[in-house]
Amino acid sequence: VQLVESGGALVQPGGSLRPSCAASGFTISTYTMNWYRQAPGKERELVASISSAGGSTYYANSVKGRFTVSRDNAKNTSYLQMNSLKPEDTAVYYCQAVRSTGPRRDEYWGRGTQVTVSS
Repeated sequence: VQLVESGGALVQPGGSLRPSCAASGFTISTYTMNWYRQAPGKERELVASISSAGGSTYYANSVKGRFTVSRDNAKNTSYLQMNSLKPEDTAVYYCQAVRSTGPRRDEYWGRGTQVTVSS
């Protein structure tokens, strides 16, 4: 069972990236998919979230209007489209799959992908 992020890179300010988060060993269709980021010296923060069926999304104010979270349950993958990137978006980006069924909580994390925004 694992989540694997990919697609991070070094990009210039104003550029775009589309990291992906691929799941194996379980099916994401019943999980909320969250994207977090952690910059050096800072706490991990939630930047985007998408519900299991994709009908509901959440974005942090700092990325609203620039980032778009999506999912393809058939491919067992979530994506984070990042446009108009800024140096302050530089961080390791992690995906999380989480669901709660009564008192039970299932949660998986990926190991992260580095996004660096710099000229």
